[in-house]
Amino acid sequence: MTSAAEAVNPVGPVELVEHAPAVRKALPGPVGRALAAADIVDATPDPYAPGHWSLRAGSKVGAMAVTVPGGGEPVTVRVTPKVPIVRLFFLLGYSLDPKGSWRDGDVDVAEHRDLLPALAHAVERQVDRALRQGLLQGYRATEETALVVRGRLQEAEQIRRRFGATLPVEVAYDEFTTDIAENRILRTAVERLLRLPGVPRDVRRRLLHQRARLAAVTAIVRGQPLPDWRPSRLNARYHHSLHLARAVIDGISAEHKPGGLRIDGFLFDMNKLFEDFVTVALREAFPGTGSGHTARLQDPHHLDEAAVIRMKPDFVLYGPDGTPCAVADAKYKAEKRGGYPDADLYQMLAYCTALGLREGHLLYAKGNAPHAAHEVRHAGILIHQHALDLDQEPAGLLTEIEEVALRLVNTPRI
Repeated sequence: MTSAAEAVNPVGPVELVEHAPAVRKALPGPVGRALAAADIVDATPDPYAPGHWSLRAGSKVGAMAVTVPGGGEPVTVRVTPKVPIVRLFFLLGYSLDPKGSWRDGDVDVAEHRDLLPALAHAVERQVDRALRQGLLQGYRATEETALVVRGRLQEAEQIRRRFGATLPVEVAYDEFTTDIAENRILRTAVERLLRLPGVPRDVRRRLLHQRARLAAVTAIVRGQPLPDWRPSRLNARYHHSLHLARAVIDGISAEHKPGGLRIDGFLFDMNKLFEDFVTVALREAFPGTGSGHTARLQDPHHLDEAAVIRMKPDFVLYGPDGTPCAVADAKYKAEKRGGYPDADLYQMLAYCTALGLREGHLLYAKGNAPHAAHEVRHAGILIHQHALDLDQEPAGLLTEIEEVALRLVNTPRI
């Protein structure tokens, strides 16, 4: 029997803001439990108001639809980022393709102020530009069972499957087709955007047009790995659309079906987005220094001599001789009102100690505290905390990154 709490009908979509105070909302019990179990938002039942839930968004932003079996229309949950949409798209685009037009903030998000409508619009425009000259064609390795010999006869497969029979035959050949990795990725991104809540009607109509253009292309089944593609002169007009399509596919949450419940949505993790942007921007800052340094992202090291305790700093800079000469870590959100979390300092101290460095650098999204530096007692290690202002023009943000990069080059060793 359905309880009174589960019989509550939600009134309109649930609107939340990233890292904002919790809000109380009437929700069916299965929906609230699904949100909590899927780690989409912090969701707890309100002990003082039956049928209501306390909802608080963390660092995941986007939109999702929760469908309860027999419960009517899906419940839509939208989480708005604190960073302006145009700035978020710069962070995303630059981390995906720092050499592209993202450097100048030329990201087409039109007039849309919400993340999902802006993303759907940007993807549709990029796909349209990629396909204006027609679908890209290429060779695809194909293996099939046929009644005529085409390409190469697979003798081992013929013997194993056919036991000496002459027909049908197992063949392998290279087919010149539009059903190649690049087009399959675009088709998959378009398909998944069409299933999401909150895509404006005019954008949905244009996405349907793009799907029709890609009708002969096979979409990638959910759960299957994406096919590989390599940037080249031949597929240059696809590059921007492929980078953005990959972000869409990676951001689509997996279907959750606990007890027949279904959750479909698109989520960006702002922690990862900020980390990707900072590390890529730092790496891009070094070719201009002429110092001969090499940057590596998420490079594995060990804290202990026995090589048991693994650690993976976000960014490690190596000198011309291959020795680590600087370390940096990106932290999107400060967790305490009084300043940056102490745990970040302990983590950076471990990095500096294991890598033999006298200085370490923590990069935060500006909000809680200005730049600070802490000298560790009895260790002679200085830990810098830098605050990056994300709500500024791209040129200014990249200048801040370059200033941090100059500090990294001059980091002394123990």
